[in-house]
Amino acid sequence: MSQFSRTELLYGQEAMADLSRRRVAIFGVGGVGGYAVEALARSGIGTLDLFDNDTVCLSNLNRQIIATHQTLGMYKVDAAKERILSINPNAAVFTHKLFFMPDTADQVDFSVFDYVIDAIDTVTGKIELVMRASAAGVPIISSMGAGNKKNASAFEVTDIYKTSVCPLAKVMRKELKARGIRHLKVVYSKEIPLKPLPSSEAPQQGRRSTPGSTAFVPSVAGLIIAGEVVNDLTARFV
Repeated sequence: MSQFSRTELLYGQEAMADLSRRRVAIFGVGGVGGYAVEALARSGIGTLDLFDNDTVCLSNLNRQIIATHQTLGMYKVDAAKERILSINPNAAVFTHKLFFMPDTADQVDFSVFDYVIDAIDTVTGKIELVMRASAAGVPIISSMGAGNKKNASAFEVTDIYKTSVCPLAKVMRKELKARGIRHLKVVYSKEIPLKPLPSSEAPQQGRRSTPGSTAFVPSVAGLIIAGEVVNDLTARFV
C-alpha cells in the first residue's frame, strides 16, 4: 500500500505517478503558503521549491502550520522542509532564503517549474512573480488578501479581472492590466476587511500596519490553492 493510496482512489495511478514528477514553487511559506505546502506534500508532489527569507516568530503560532515552540527562530523554509520530509521522505525539497522582489527575481529560473504559487504579501513582489511566470509560460495562482478577515467560507477561485471588494485584488487588477496581463487565477474573498485593533507589534517589511489574523482563514486559502494546483496538473488524466 502506498501512503498516497487514498488520493489515488480519486485520481488514479497514472495521475499520481505524474504528480511525483512535478515541480512546484511556493513563494511565501506563511499562513497561506504553509498550508499550500502541507497539502502538496500530502498529495505526492515530487519536488517543492520554497521561497521565503523570514524566520518563525511568536506571532506566527496563531495561524502558520510550520510554527511551533520547537521551530521558533528557524527559517520558515527550513522548518517547512523538515515537515515535508517527515510526511514524504521521497520528496525533493529546495529551500531559498529569498525575499522575492524585482531586484532579486533574476536569481530564480522559472522555466524549471510546472506551477507557481504566489503567497507573498508585497504588491511589487506579487506583480513581478506574475510577470516572470507569464514570460516563462508557467501557470501561476495568486493569493489575494487573507488578513483582517474572519469568514473562511467566503473564499472563491476566479480570474483577477472578475474580483471585487478585496483591496489587494483592486491594486493587482490595475497594475496587471497596465502591464498587459490578460488573465490570472486567484483565490480571494469578498469579505470586507476588518480594521484591526491597535498593536504594539512592528509591521512586517513592505506593510504599513500589522494585520489581524486567525487560524482558520489563511489556512483555507492555502488549501484551496493547493487543490487548484493538483487538479490543474492532473486535469489531462480525468
